[in-house]
Amino acid sequence: MTAPQPSTPARPADPADGALFDAVATEHATIYGYGVVSAHSIPERNYLVSEAIAEHRERREAALAMLEARSVDVPLPAAGYQLPIDVDTPTAAATLAVRMEEDAATAWRAVVEQATDQQDRAFAVTALTQCAVMAARWRTVLRLAPVSVAFPGGNE
Repeated sequence: MTAPQPSTPARPADPADGALFDAVATEHATIYGYGVVSAHSIPERNYLVSEAIAEHRERREAALAMLEARSVDVPLPAAGYQLPIDVDTPTAAATLAVRMEEDAATAWRAVVEQATDQQDRAFAVTALTQCAVMAARWRTVLRLAPVSVAFPGGNE
Protein backbone atom coordinates (compact mmCIF):
# COMPACT_ATOMS: atom_id res chain seq x y z
CA MET A 1 0.00 0.00 0.00
CA THR A 2 1.33 3.46 -0.85
CA ALA A 3 0.65 6.62 1.05
CA PRO A 4 -1.60 9.13 -0.65
CA GLN A 5 0.31 11.90 -2.38
CA PRO A 6 -0.50 15.46 -1.42
CA SER A 7 -2.42 17.27 -4.11
CA THR A 8 -0.89 20.26 -5.79
CA PRO A 9 -2.74 23.44 -4.87
CA ALA A 10 -4.70 24.96 -7.72
CA ARG A 11 -3.81 28.40 -8.99
CA PRO A 12 -6.25 30.93 -7.49
CA ALA A 13 -8.90 32.33 -9.82
CA ASP A 14 -8.48 35.87 -8.48
CA PRO A 15 -6.03 37.66 -10.84
CA ALA A 16 -4.04 39.33 -8.04
CA ASP A 17 -3.74 36.14 -5.99
CA GLY A 18 -2.99 34.14 -9.14
CA ALA A 19 -0.13 36.45 -10.13
CA LEU A 20 1.32 36.25 -6.62
CA PHE A 21 0.93 32.44 -6.67
CA ASP A 22 2.83 32.35 -9.99
CA ALA A 23 5.56 34.61 -8.61
CA VAL A 24 6.06 32.28 -5.64
CA ALA A 25 6.26 29.31 -8.00
CA THR A 26 8.88 31.20 -10.01
CA GLU A 27 10.82 31.91 -6.83
CA HIS A 28 10.80 28.17 -6.00
CA ALA A 29 12.26 27.41 -9.42
CA THR A 30 14.82 30.22 -9.17
CA ILE A 31 16.07 29.00 -5.80
CA TYR A 32 16.46 25.51 -7.26
CA GLY A 33 18.26 26.94 -10.28
CA TYR A 34 20.72 28.83 -8.14
CA GLY A 35 21.82 25.49 -6.71
CA VAL A 36 22.91 24.57 -10.24
CA VAL A 37 24.49 27.99 -10.76
CA SER A 38 26.42 27.53 -7.52
CA ALA A 39 27.71 24.13 -8.58
CA HIS A 40 29.14 25.50 -11.83
CA SER A 41 30.30 28.97 -10.81
CA ILE A 42 33.89 29.87 -10.13
CA PRO A 43 34.74 30.51 -6.46
CA GLU A 44 35.10 34.24 -7.11
CA ARG A 45 31.37 34.36 -7.92
CA ASN A 46 30.19 32.63 -4.73
CA TYR A 47 29.39 35.98 -3.11
CA LEU A 48 26.99 36.81 -5.95
CA VAL A 49 25.34 33.39 -5.86
CA SER A 50 24.93 33.67 -2.08
CA GLU A 51 23.43 37.16 -2.31
CA ALA A 52 21.03 36.12 -5.06
CA ILE A 53 19.78 32.97 -3.38
CA ALA A 54 19.33 34.76 -0.04
CA GLU A 55 17.35 37.52 -1.76
CA HIS A 56 15.08 35.02 -3.51
CA ARG A 57 14.53 32.97 -0.35
CA GLU A 58 13.61 36.07 1.66
CA ARG A 59 11.25 37.25 -1.07
CA ARG A 60 9.64 33.83 -1.40
CA GLU A 61 9.03 33.56 2.34
CA ALA A 62 7.44 37.01 2.45
CA ALA A 63 5.21 36.22 -0.55
CA LEU A 64 4.20 32.89 0.99
CA ALA A 65 3.16 34.76 4.13
CA MET A 66 1.13 37.19 2.02
CA LEU A 67 -0.79 34.33 0.40
CA GLU A 68 -1.27 32.48 3.68
CA ALA A 69 -2.63 35.66 5.31
CA ARG A 70 -5.37 35.59 2.64
CA SER A 71 -6.03 31.88 3.27
CA VAL A 72 -4.84 31.10 -0.26
CA ASP A 73 -3.19 27.72 -0.79
CA VAL A 74 0.45 28.25 -1.70
CA PRO A 75 2.32 26.59 -4.55
CA LEU A 76 4.58 23.74 -3.51
CA PRO A 77 8.15 23.50 -4.75
CA ALA A 78 8.77 20.73 -7.26
CA ALA A 79 11.24 17.95 -6.59
CA GLY A 80 13.17 19.16 -9.63
CA TYR A 81 12.91 21.58 -12.52
CA GLN A 82 13.75 21.45 -16.21
CA LEU A 83 16.45 24.01 -16.89
CA PRO A 84 16.08 26.17 -20.02
CA ILE A 85 19.74 25.60 -20.97
CA ASP A 86 22.44 23.03 -20.34
CA VAL A 87 24.73 24.21 -17.56
CA ASP A 88 28.22 22.74 -17.49
CA THR A 89 30.49 25.80 -17.42
CA PRO A 90 30.79 29.00 -15.38
CA THR A 91 29.58 30.98 -18.41
CA ALA A 92 26.50 28.80 -18.77
CA ALA A 93 25.86 29.17 -15.03
CA ALA A 94 25.96 32.97 -15.29
CA THR A 95 23.73 32.82 -18.38
CA LEU A 96 21.22 30.74 -16.42
CA ALA A 97 21.34 33.28 -13.59
CA VAL A 98 20.48 36.10 -16.01
CA ARG A 99 17.63 34.06 -17.47
CA MET A 100 16.21 33.24 -14.03
CA GLU A 101 16.36 36.87 -12.94
CA GLU A 102 14.58 37.90 -16.14
CA ASP A 103 11.90 35.26 -15.56
CA ALA A 104 11.46 36.37 -11.96
CA ALA A 105 11.18 39.99 -13.09
CA THR A 106 8.44 38.96 -15.52
CA ALA A 107 6.55 37.19 -12.72
CA TRP A 108 6.83 40.17 -10.39
CA ARG A 109 5.81 42.58 -13.11
CA ALA A 110 2.60 40.56 -13.48
CA VAL A 111 2.00 41.02 -9.75
CA VAL A 112 2.49 44.78 -10.15
CA GLU A 113 -0.03 44.80 -13.00
CA GLN A 114 -2.64 42.66 -11.21
CA ALA A 115 -2.30 43.92 -7.64
CA THR A 116 -5.34 45.61 -6.16
CA ASP A 117 -3.64 46.41 -2.86
CA GLN A 118 -1.07 49.18 -2.47
CA GLN A 119 1.16 47.06 -0.21
CA ASP A 120 1.17 44.18 -2.70
CA ARG A 121 2.05 46.55 -5.52
CA ALA A 122 4.88 48.13 -3.50
CA PHE A 123 6.25 44.68 -2.59
CA ALA A 124 6.12 43.60 -6.23
CA VAL A 125 7.82 46.80 -7.47
CA THR A 126 10.64 46.19 -4.99
CA ALA A 127 10.90 42.55 -6.10
CA LEU A 128 10.92 43.53 -9.77
CA THR A 129 13.64 46.11 -9.10
CA GLN A 130 15.77 43.63 -7.14
CA CYS A 131 15.52 41.08 -9.95
CA ALA A 132 16.49 43.72 -12.53
CA VAL A 133 19.52 44.77 -10.49
CA MET A 134 20.63 41.17 -9.95
CA ALA A 135 20.24 40.45 -13.68
CA ALA A 136 22.42 43.49 -14.41
CA ARG A 137 25.07 42.21 -12.01
CA TRP A 138 25.11 38.85 -13.78
CA ARG A 139 25.23 40.56 -17.20
CA THR A 140 28.32 42.41 -15.94
CA VAL A 141 29.90 39.05 -15.09
CA LEU A 142 29.21 37.96 -18.67
CA ARG A 143 30.44 41.31 -20.02
CA LEU A 144 27.16 41.84 -21.85
CA ALA A 145 26.04 45.24 -23.00
CA PRO A 146 23.82 46.86 -22.13
CA VAL A 147 23.84 45.58 -18.57
CA SER A 148 20.33 46.82 -17.90
CA VAL A 149 17.06 46.87 -19.78
CA ALA A 150 14.61 49.75 -20.05
CA PHE A 151 11.53 47.85 -18.90
CA PRO A 152 12.43 44.81 -16.76
CA GLY A 153 9.94 42.00 -16.93
CA GLY A 154 8.57 43.08 -20.30
CA ASN A 155 9.41 42.95 -23.95
CA GLU A 156 8.74 46.55 -24.92
